[in-house]
Amino acid sequence: MLRKRVLVLGSTGSIGKSTLEVADNLRDEILVVGLAAHSQWEKLLSQTLQYAPVGVALSDPAAAQRLEAEISRQKLPRPPKVYRGPQGLVDLVRATEGEVVVAAISGAAGLPASIAALETGKDLALANKESLVLAGSLLTRLARDKGRQVLPVDSEHSAIFQSLLAGRPEEVESVILTASGGPFRQKSLEEMRQVTKAEALQHPTWVMGAKITIDSATLMNKALEVIEARWLFDLAPEQIRVVVHPQSIIHSLVQFHDGSIICQLGPPDMKIPIQYALTFPRRRALPVKRLRLEEVGHLNFEAPDTERFPAIRLAYEVLRLGGTAAAVFNSANEVAVTAFLRDEIKFVEILECVEQTIRDHEIIADPSLDTLMAADAWGRKQATAHLTRYPSTRHRVVKDQSVLKE
Repeated sequence: MLRKRVLVLGSTGSIGKSTLEVADNLRDEILVVGLAAHSQWEKLLSQTLQYAPVGVALSDPAAAQRLEAEISRQKLPRPPKVYRGPQGLVDLVRATEGEVVVAAISGAAGLPASIAALETGKDLALANKESLVLAGSLLTRLARDKGRQVLPVDSEHSAIFQSLLAGRPEEVESVILTASGGPFRQKSLEEMRQVTKAEALQHPTWVMGAKITIDSATLMNKALEVIEARWLFDLAPEQIRVVVHPQSIIHSLVQFHDGSIICQLGPPDMKIPIQYALTFPRRRALPVKRLRLEEVGHLNFEAPDTERFPAIRLAYEVLRLGGTAAAVFNSANEVAVTAFLRDEIKFVEILECVEQTIRDHEIIADPSLDTLMAADAWGRKQATAHLTRYPSTRHRVVKDQSVLKE
């Protein structure tokens, strides 16, 4: 049997490393042919020596140069081609033959490579929610035109994807995204004003990268998933609901017109949705901890508090506004989260900055990709300008407008 050729973008991050563990589990079925990351060349070198891909890429040109030099010293019988810079990610996808691209690069930086995957006839296993938030209409249209699939890797969207198999699209009444509620689910608004970075990085259920962990703490992660679900499953905004489920056992649900609710349950392990995306429509054995309901005991649900966590409220407003609103929503959040991680603003100021940036934006309907990227850049610039309102950032941001850029 021919092995499925897979490219992993973001291979040194948490999703990327879990994907490689899945490849290890399915080594007779999956062949890793491409690896990409931002700047962690030493980790990528280790992965390169282990998986012997055809090509590798680092979006940081200096790191790519170091990687290429080290690969040359290894005197490999078939050294991979090394691609440099942001364009290198796209070049890797376009030049490397394969069936699936796992897109796990955080932020808007992953969008061009996601587009390249579909344009070159590859399925897209999408862990980068920002790509769909930024350009959902473009990506889904491209997938249809090319006859390719966008396969969700996020646990919540994978759960919806699996549950939808129980009925026809026209029979769906609503989908229900579950949220853990993050580490501050029970804190008052006043207590949240005193939250530290260390506290915000302690997620109660999942182990993830810093940016997505902060997004989970603000519930921005769930807000982005609302927008993502609209495009992935061709839903109206009113068909998408959010419920807080602290145990993170039910990963999401689908309610049908007859009143039935179908859901997917499992332990909080990202290898499950990753492997399903890579083996769909088949299921393969996976050595993860089994869920025992008698050990779980209770499953709790509650409505999200949109006063303490305004991100979800803003997501529905962004869907109502349409056009370039989602691009600004996402880019402003990336800037604000970076500022928080650099101890420059308070936790509650992340969403204050995002909301004000959206308020300032003049929406452009039915945008092209160039227009969306321009809106993304505008959102970053405007959000950075808003940071000057906060005493802790005023000096640094005025002195160096690029301080928040990755």
